[in-house]
Amino acid sequence: MPRADNSVARLKRKKKIMRAAKGFRGGRSKLYKSAKETVERGWHYAYTHRKRKKRDFRRLWIVRINAAAREHEVSYSRLMCGLKNAGVEINRKMLADLAVRDSEAFGELAELAKQNL
Repeated sequence: MPRADNSVARLKRKKKIMRAAKGFRGGRSKLYKSAKETVERGWHYAYTHRKRKKRDFRRLWIVRINAAAREHEVSYSRLMCGLKNAGVEINRKMLADLAVRDSEAFGELAELAKQNL
């Protein structure tokens, strides 16, 4: 019986890694083992940072809202509590956008929040 090898699938796997390693410096783009390590590490960082990006943006929005809220003599937590009590359902992304682009509308929301504390 002839010896069976898995060359087609193996070459396809190697080709996928080497294509992904294109543009890396030195052996990282030429040698399979180091290319594989680098590419897999890159894929891992890409996966975790997609999750991380959501946290980072939420933190940014909170910082912006807090800065704008303090200009209207109210803290972030009291602003959010007042808006919740007033029944205003606006997410942090939109609130931060208002704080940056339309400070007048944000001021009205801050006044509403102060009234409903």
